[in-house]
Amino acid sequence: MNNDLILSKAFSSSMHPSKIVPFFYRASGEFDTEDITITTLITSNRFSVFARLVERYQGPISVAIHVNSNSSEYYTLLDSIHALYTSTPNMARYVDVHLVMDSFDRQFNTWRNIARLFARTDFVMMLDIDFAICTDFRSAIRTNKAIMDKIREGKSAFVIPAFEFVKPEDGSDRELFPTDKMSLLSAVKAGRLDMFHASWEVGHNSTDYPRYYAAPPGEVYKVTRYQAAYEPYIIFKKEGSPWCDERFVGYGGNKAACLFEMYLSGISYYVLTDHFIVHQNHLYEEKVRKDERKFNKKLYADFKEETCLR
Repeated sequence: MNNDLILSKAFSSSMHPSKIVPFFYRASGEFDTEDITITTLITSNRFSVFARLVERYQGPISVAIHVNSNSSEYYTLLDSIHALYTSTPNMARYVDVHLVMDSFDRQFNTWRNIARLFARTDFVMMLDIDFAICTDFRSAIRTNKAIMDKIREGKSAFVIPAFEFVKPEDGSDRELFPTDKMSLLSAVKAGRLDMFHASWEVGHNSTDYPRYYAAPPGEVYKVTRYQAAYEPYIIFKKEGSPWCDERFVGYGGNKAACLFEMYLSGISYYVLTDHFIVHQNHLYEEKVRKDERKFNKKLYADFKEETCLR
């Protein structure tokens, strides 16, 4: 069968026409099947942040990059992607790049699915590009038999708690981010760091941050107060769990929809209390976010009912 036809069926709920180019660049490294691939998506204004992620993680990464086919900067952007990919040895060693070429911006769930579909390991982490990896959760998971047994079964996902700086300007220098839990707790106590999007508590409060703060080293606890707006950053088995609903375009509800359907499918969430990620501050398109969230709020209400019935 024609490859474009296969991909059009795989992403049939997305907006079309769209050209997907898997492995536009393919990592030269060989990955253990039980490694953890970070799956993410980036746009051209986040290339520098992505480069820092690659250098920090030094493990498999599957990234979907959107190229607007109607843009006058089309070829310039392709040149920029090439420059990014050839900028460091680790980029070429660890990163698989998949292009999405169309005129539709912010198809976040489609891009997430593309990055996940072409990941080359059994386990993946769904991560937004604006987060800095602060601890070595990858090694901690892979050397912990109990966690590995759970993740292999495909009914457990492991949460890496997310934080952000209270003063946005403090979140711009990655070198000042904490790298161990003791430093994190000190920053939280001093009022410098807080849970991610504390003003929108339902997004992350099911993680139970007070319990996380008090947890002894090595503890892993189950999320017991799940609610439908919960959208943590998780590590899970690539195959067997639901994929992100591609009807969600733009800001609002897109990642929560992915995790809600996973939860209904029988996946339980567990918090890794020795680990965390921190948001790297950047400017948002507030007018666009407001309009898209209004639309997606209605879509998500219908989606929750539909998904529960299904």
